[in-house]
Amino acid sequence: MDNKIKHEMENTEHWTGPHKFEMESWISCAPFERLLNMKIVEANAGRATLTMPFFVDFAQGGGLMHGGALVSLADTAVVMAIKSIIDPQTHFATVSLETKFLYPVQQGIVTARARVTNQKERILHGQATVYNEAERSVLAFTSTFKMAKDKKIKNIAFQDRLGSEPID
Repeated sequence: MDNKIKHEMENTEHWTGPHKFEMESWISCAPFERLLNMKIVEANAGRATLTMPFFVDFAQGGGLMHGGALVSLADTAVVMAIKSIIDPQTHFATVSLETKFLYPVQQGIVTARARVTNQKERILHGQATVYNEAERSVLAFTSTFKMAKDKKIKNIAFQDRLGSEPID
């Protein structure tokens, strides 16, 4: 291995995980969601509403809001809807998603409204729509999540301590 690459890899181990961190509560934004400045408006009874501003850092080369940012908002909204109906610290993840981009976002704050559409054993399905400030649908999103057999999340502590275990 090239010495320069080896040196860079040795110096990035601290930054590349695995990571241990704290979150405010079970239904709160994780580090990536905070990076995108997402805000949870509500999450209750299998539904959630989140917002995210269109900062210049979220622009793609044509000046529109990057599709990846919009998909992240929709996915996170479904996650919060799911978290509102399952036990705290249940480990689950997106296993598939489908996105339809309906209209470009040029400015403002976008809002995702999500809901859990079905749950059968460890499989959950969700749906979200992202709207621009004029309440026009800009993205339609469906997804499937799977809960892990070992349902406890490890290496993350929640400040509200709902089922949280201390980080070593």
